[in-house]
Amino acid sequence: MEKLVSRREFLQLSTAAAAASTVPLGAASYASTVAKGSFRGVICLFSKAVPQLSWQDLAKSARGAGFGGIDLTVRDGGHVRPERVAEDLPKAVEAIRGEGLEVPMITTELVAADDPTAVPILSTAGKLSIPFLKPGYYEYKFVDVRKELAEAGNKFRGLVEVAQRYGVEIGMHNHSGNLGAPIWDIATIIDTIDPKWAGYYFDLQHATAEGGVAGWKIATLLTMPRMKMLAVKDMYWEKTAEGWERMDCPLGQGMCHYREFLKMVAQGGFHGPISLHLEYEIPGVSNEEGIALSRDKVGDVMTAAKRDLGYLKSLLREAYDAA
Repeated sequence: MEKLVSRREFLQLSTAAAAASTVPLGAASYASTVAKGSFRGVICLFSKAVPQLSWQDLAKSARGAGFGGIDLTVRDGGHVRPERVAEDLPKAVEAIRGEGLEVPMITTELVAADDPTAVPILSTAGKLSIPFLKPGYYEYKFVDVRKELAEAGNKFRGLVEVAQRYGVEIGMHNHSGNLGAPIWDIATIIDTIDPKWAGYYFDLQHATAEGGVAGWKIATLLTMPRMKMLAVKDMYWEKTAEGWERMDCPLGQGMCHYREFLKMVAQGGFHGPISLHLEYEIPGVSNEEGIALSRDKVGDVMTAAKRDLGYLKSLLREAYDAA
């Protein structure tokens, strides 16, 4: 385990990262304050794992496992279909809030303002006081990466402009294999946008896959001033007949340095929503993406979620108590 950065080192690095930005970060910078006391954000269940459940059953199951909120899928195959968002998202949120849970974020496939579902999704989210949204992914064609980055940046800026009109903040997910995975590329775009409305949905698992030694630390510090949400899951590399492959696994059983990472984000004052993902296969219970094979298997998936949640909460207590 590498040596933890000291608070002084952390603040120095965070200050340097903020100074390097092309726009002042101002009050939106999480790195400008040091966390004190317990974690105050909402830990959500990512609803992808149990698509069979109704909105109310989803909330009941998540509440029973100890979650405080739902990261709700608003996309094809999700809990709310984009073309029905105006009708169904209010009903879904009402059902979830009726069980005492929050909906601090939604996961979408939006990548551009001209998507016919962009305004309905963003306006409805705004009316429902859902503060954060995860967009879809921009892909490299690996022909002219500078041009491809510029094109994606223009689409992202346009999407943020629409989101801003409805009071919704967007967090870019650093998903390995896509534009934005190494952070350095998308940072050149995000640094030019008001930090109130555009930032990062940071994922340590994908940051580890992209930079397993020190790259994830650099990515953490670079995104800290604009870190809006966190995705939590774990992985390790395994050599197969086809070569090295990323294998998803239960939280704490992989190579992601969550103890060190959470101490870093605690020192940075992060209190945004955390979305817990179940991306690993549970033999006979879920598929390779962690999705329950049938309604009869939902309870077993939620047992795994409860186990991962307990581990996450223990690390959060340790990190934030020490911050």
